[in-house]
Amino acid sequence: MGIREFPGSAPRGKGIAIGMRRSPDVSPRRLSDISPQLRQLKYLVVDEAIKEDLKWSRSVEDLTSGPVGLTSIEERILRITGYYGYQPWATSYKREERPRDSPGPAEAQAPAGTEAGGRSSRRCWRCSRAQLKKICWGVAVVLCVCASWAGATQLAKLTFRKFDAPFTLTWFATNWNFLFFPLYYAGHICKSAEKQSVKQRYRECCRFFGDNGLTLKVFFTKAAPFGVLWTLTNYLYLHAIKKINTTDVSVLFCCNKAFVFLLSWIVLRDRFMGVRIVAAILAIAGIVMMTYADGFHSHSVIGIALVVGSASMSALYKVLFKLLLGSAKFGEAALFLSILGVFNILFITCIPVILYFTKVEYWSSFDDIPWGNLCGFSVLLLTFNIVLNFGIAVTYPTLMSLGIVLSVPVNAVVDHYTSKIVFNSVRVIAIIIIGLGFLLLLLPEEWDVWLIKLLTRLKVRKKEEAAEGGADLGLGLQSKSRRARPSFAR
Repeated sequence: MGIREFPGSAPRGKGIAIGMRRSPDVSPRRLSDISPQLRQLKYLVVDEAIKEDLKWSRSVEDLTSGPVGLTSIEERILRITGYYGYQPWATSYKREERPRDSPGPAEAQAPAGTEAGGRSSRRCWRCSRAQLKKICWGVAVVLCVCASWAGATQLAKLTFRKFDAPFTLTWFATNWNFLFFPLYYAGHICKSAEKQSVKQRYRECCRFFGDNGLTLKVFFTKAAPFGVLWTLTNYLYLHAIKKINTTDVSVLFCCNKAFVFLLSWIVLRDRFMGVRIVAAILAIAGIVMMTYADGFHSHSVIGIALVVGSASMSALYKVLFKLLLGSAKFGEAALFLSILGVFNILFITCIPVILYFTKVEYWSSFDDIPWGNLCGFSVLLLTFNIVLNFGIAVTYPTLMSLGIVLSVPVNAVVDHYTSKIVFNSVRVIAIIIIGLGFLLLLLPEEWDVWLIKLLTRLKVRKKEEAAEGGADLGLGLQSKSRRARPSFAR
């Protein structure tokens, strides 16, 4: 057609389409160069299948070409007339031959792409290793929470056979809270890069209570109420162990999660979630069924009421802490728990003394006190609180909560061999209902969104697999028909 090639010049349509090849022999520069082909476009008849291929190819190119994603009519005509070797109806060209404009840059990009892929794979490997490490730590924390909580419950039951003083045991174990801040500071010295003195660390953690730090007013308004709630929670729990078996006590205490949700919804105006309302209803139904399991005897009713009261005090403690103090860091939480121990020593000590002289909780001599059981219970309770408050640093909070509900089957196995507990159908159903409600409360707030995304991905994957299976079946039928076609050539 008399088309001239100017050195150093590039054709106007170069680099516009991804799947387009440039013909080395022709390079049109103006529409007048291809006027005969333009006149022939009026009489062009295209098959329906080719139209679909053209539509698909144009949509892909329009999205990928140019800075705005649109192409001019001039460039479209150049592609349609085939001056760049662009033939969308050639399926073999589309699927098998992927043209490369310049082998040099493509080959230069291959190592870069490989390196990027290696980086991404290493990043994924690091993420998976970090998640695996967190899950392993989570399993260890779950086992520690389960063992310490079940062990403390069983040891308290064993202690009451020789030392019938639940409030004194509560006071003795709460005094050990004083060790929280010293243990935290020891960990700070071992792990932190910036070493601080005890006084500096104490002042920094005291900012949690306000600009003035820990004053006498703050002590009585923000620490003393929580000290009372802490003592009531533990005392009611231990007193319930005297009345009913440890399995019922541990499973009923799991209802505190439902009470936390209800109080948070009412007091803190937390988000309403239907699944958590269902969990709270299950917890209440489990409490009623647990009461019915022993036939509404006085001891069982009193014991169940004590455990429900303990769970309610625990829920009130958590909600008020969030309302009045907010969230605390590790050092601030350790200091707060140590302050509760100090409050217990200063202001609660008089109550066991009064109970001793009034012979409500009386023991003949101090030699009869099982100090080993008291110290063992205190150590287990301290371990439980340490892991529950600081375990979030190494694992997920949900895994830590699982340790509490897993203590129920542990206590059930121990009670089966050490007491006369009867696991009738009502008790088993009540345990299952309360456990199910506890697990429902562990669901995150966006659980429904995650579930919808998961179901959508599964549906898309099924459709892709069905499409691939249909394509493979079609190819197999085509190959069989070609083999079965008779040949008339002689």
